[in-house]
Amino acid sequence: MKSPLLSLPGAVPAEGVDEGVAAHYGDLFREQRALADGTGFVDLSHRGVVTVSGPDRLSWLHLLLTQHVTELPVGQATEALILSANGHIEHALYLVDDGETVWAHVEPGTQDALVAYLESMKFFNRVEVADRTDEFAVVHLPAGSIAPVPDGVVVRETPHGRDLFLPRASLESYAEESGPAIGILAYEALRVEAHRPRLGFETDHRTIPHELGWIGTAVHLQKGCYRGQETVARVQNLGKPPRRLVFLHLDGSEVHLPVAGTELRLASEGEEGRKLGFVTTAVRHHELGPIALALVKRNVPLDAALSAGGTAAAQEVVVEP
Repeated sequence: MKSPLLSLPGAVPAEGVDEGVAAHYGDLFREQRALADGTGFVDLSHRGVVTVSGPDRLSWLHLLLTQHVTELPVGQATEALILSANGHIEHALYLVDDGETVWAHVEPGTQDALVAYLESMKFFNRVEVADRTDEFAVVHLPAGSIAPVPDGVVVRETPHGRDLFLPRASLESYAEESGPAIGILAYEALRVEAHRPRLGFETDHRTIPHELGWIGTAVHLQKGCYRGQETVARVQNLGKPPRRLVFLHLDGSEVHLPVAGTELRLASEGEEGRKLGFVTTAVRHHELGPIALALVKRNVPLDAALSAGGTAAAQEVVVEP
């Protein structure tokens, strides 16, 4: 779904999963600084929007999600995952309930599979599941923003800012009133700085929540059964995850950033050394320079100097080994 804001001056289209919105509007670092200062907005209209309505919506979702939502207060934002039977992450949902409907935004292109799964689990519950992506666009306002929120718009407020479920037909007029527009690359840079994982970026087909630090924020350890719970409980009570998320400071003298999937090795062993993990997201930050998130084996020493395809990388702990 192509955003109409790609017609704004200076807009450079994003590629890959984020295709359809702007990567930036001509000045990446200026946009990052504006976002960090609480000004502007980010067009996330390529993300999927799914709603669940009906009197059983919260009790029903509670049975399917990793998060405790039976008594979710109106207007309180939360995150939740849907796991496979083996505990691997399949979906990440960013939720809020408005008193009648649960609104969720999800990764671009995942809404069809999510809706199909939810529909298959309805049984006799009084719920209605809908893909609202064609009707609503997600817009992000950074923390500290004083930009107005139009009347009637559902808002999901978090420590990182507010997500608005804006009628798609209002996107252009909202941009005129609430600019400047900020590209997805600036949003991603601040996400990496905050150590926040993203489905499809920090995850692969075998990722479990413990590896990314999603325990506590997206997984509630004291709730009842859901698919994949046995794996979550077993790792939590009896063991450690095989991998852990780390934050990397990359050598700033390198011209190119390591691409996602670049293998990590001990710097002392060179490019013939053992593979210890891989880069998941690498960005250029307006203050920190080149930084990245990566998944490494749990037993990699915390003080180990790493190499990402020849680029020196110093790690900071995100998930304890």
